[in-house]
Amino acid sequence: MDVLRWEDNSLILLDQTRLPDEVEYCSCRHYREVAEAIAGLRVRGAPAIGVAAAFGYLLAAVNYEPGGQDLERHMEQAARELLATRPTAVNLAWALDRMAELFQTVKDADLAQVRAVLLTGAQQLLDDQKDQDRRLATFGNQIIPERARLLTYCNTGALATAGSGTALGVIFCAHQSGKEIHVYVPETRPLLQGARLTAWELEQAGIPFTLITDNMAGYLFSRGMVDLVIVGADRIVANGDFANKIGTYGMAVLASHHHRPFYVAAPISTFDLKLREGKEIPVEMRAPEEVRSIKGHLVSTPDAPVLNPSFDVTPHTLVSGYITELGIFNNPQEYQNRLGV
Repeated sequence: MDVLRWEDNSLILLDQTRLPDEVEYCSCRHYREVAEAIAGLRVRGAPAIGVAAAFGYLLAAVNYEPGGQDLERHMEQAARELLATRPTAVNLAWALDRMAELFQTVKDADLAQVRAVLLTGAQQLLDDQKDQDRRLATFGNQIIPERARLLTYCNTGALATAGSGTALGVIFCAHQSGKEIHVYVPETRPLLQGARLTAWELEQAGIPFTLITDNMAGYLFSRGMVDLVIVGADRIVANGDFANKIGTYGMAVLASHHHRPFYVAAPISTFDLKLREGKEIPVEMRAPEEVRSIKGHLVSTPDAPVLNPSFDVTPHTLVSGYITELGIFNNPQEYQNRLGV
């Protein structure tokens, strides 16, 4: 099913906050509705956020009415509001930068042409993401052994990219190639993206999996039940440190201690070579209610003090390799050389 699509001057989004209980779509007719959907996690996952923001930028042009603020200032304001929704995922800024560059080529044209060019640009970003996911998965499948017992984390499938996925896309590819695999899925507190979304996607694909709580990972490693870990990323910096869903760092430490390979799967658009090391990555802090409650049900005292970083940063020294649509890089220098940096 489509995670997002453009229809009748609206961005139609699969509402991921309703899964797995309901498959429901929401319609965004204004760029601020796209911003709200990104901030509210109705669309999530770094690549999918980037694509959604591109269509949100397009909607800003669709929403524009001549006679008030000039078009260029209107588009700049829309880009700022969209960018502010999720500070950690670099794909958001990457997609908006490309849409803004495209706008600059047509800003003096008539409004209908501006809208047409931006629509083509946003759709191209979506098509490119799908193609990148397919190539990334093919490369990643090379490192998945037969009968592998895999551990992934959070959600990195089609729901997270609007394509076929990153880390979970590799797992889908391994399954489709005939490999007998089994996937361990930590629930991913506090918002349960593993339990709600990854388990749902694996079930839909017919891939054997076992759902565990996040604090069971050490149990699996200590008993030799994990052969390989593969996760996604929201931002990878120049030295190879990367941000991903809170809890990823702990999984990487466990994998290192137990001498198990730990791979990161992400498109090149997730690389932020402007930042040198992980401590420079901004980490989004989210509402305390996400920790105090599970699906709206209070599990602590109502005013319990809460720390709720949405991401943590894993050092590159714990990473076995980076799976991208250009191939698998074994170290930061290797991918920088490939990119000509």
